[in-house]
Amino acid sequence: MAGTQYLDTAQGRRIAYHRTEGRGPCIVFLGGLKSDMEGTKAVHLEAWAQAQGRAYLRFDYSGHGESSGTFEEGCIGDWHEDTVAAIAALTEGPVVVIGSSMGGWQALLLARAMPERIAGMVTIAAAPDFTEEGYWASFSDAQKQALEEVGQVELPSDYMEPYVITKRMIEDGRKQLVLRDPLELPFRVRCLQGTADTAVSTETAVRLLEHATCENMRLTLVKDADHRFSDGPCLGMIEQAVLDVLGDG
Repeated sequence: MAGTQYLDTAQGRRIAYHRTEGRGPCIVFLGGLKSDMEGTKAVHLEAWAQAQGRAYLRFDYSGHGESSGTFEEGCIGDWHEDTVAAIAALTEGPVVVIGSSMGGWQALLLARAMPERIAGMVTIAAAPDFTEEGYWASFSDAQKQALEEVGQVELPSDYMEPYVITKRMIEDGRKQLVLRDPLELPFRVRCLQGTADTAVSTETAVRLLEHATCENMRLTLVKDADHRFSDGPCLGMIEQAVLDVLGDG
């Protein structure tokens, strides 16, 4: 496997990535919050794309994995800039985006920024607007006060060390909300959601389905699948969803 390569962005960040050459549309994997491009889904889908001779791109947002910066410095808008920069510089023509968790929000922001580049979209436990609807809405008065006075709060995670949520992340997140204004998705969309997901609710998945304007959008609920959505059957469902939006299903 080729080594990690790096892209220097206009914002002064260095983005680590792996790119596979092949036929288009290029498949682009957008990972979740504090995840990285070495995750099970990202690496599995790379091997699957390679086996089919398809172009594929996985990368780390700034403050994630091998990219520059620290997580605490970043916010949704920064990672959106990273995504736009990576796709603009490292792909040509149409792309199929696969967005996992926070990457689902990033995929929707990308659809708003450059809809003409997207040939299809697959979301996995998409978490649009979670900084506002999830974090801020659930913060206690003491947490909101700490955010204002200290500039950050720590939240426990089921999957790793606590998340440090900064005041900047919350305030920037309000500028990136996608479920409060019209959301046009003029391409095929397939949404996958596990019913045992403790990080993103099925209600969020249904809300996205009902909110978006899309002529060909489907939501699949998978009984007992958790937020990772990375066991064998789930990975197979992601593969099928990609083929579906490509029209090869």
